[in-house]
Amino acid sequence: MTIAAILGGKGHDVVSITGDRTVAEAVALLAARRIGAVPVIEDGVVAGIFSERDVIHCLDSKGADALERKVHDVMTAPAISVTRQESVLGALALMTQRRIRHLPVIEGGACIGFVSIGDLVKYRIERIESEAEAMRMYIQAV
Repeated sequence: MTIAAILGGKGHDVVSITGDRTVAEAVALLAARRIGAVPVIEDGVVAGIFSERDVIHCLDSKGADALERKVHDVMTAPAISVTRQESVLGALALMTQRRIRHLPVIEGGACIGFVSIGDLVKYRIERIESEAEAMRMYIQAV
């Protein structure tokens, strides 16, 4: 099971933002799309990740003025990423070790997808349930 399988199910659409946008604009994007994070794209490559955690940290340190700051000033960088060949278990382990919830999927230097820990857990649960059902069917057939 690889990240390619996840992208095959959810698609390759990536909602992103540039670092020159304001935190207020980024928050509006997260709210409108009902998502927790976006990759920050600079010159065609992922420069960082902007997430709900970044909003909380900058609001805590700068107050309401944080909303006028630029995304590149408050994003988490560098971005930790994976390729489509990464195993789902490897990606889950990476997320657990690094305490992150989102990974850009990079191929040829470009962001071709974006996966969350929820995407990976959902996929694992579906696979486990499918395998359990196959075992039940096998046992009943014997």
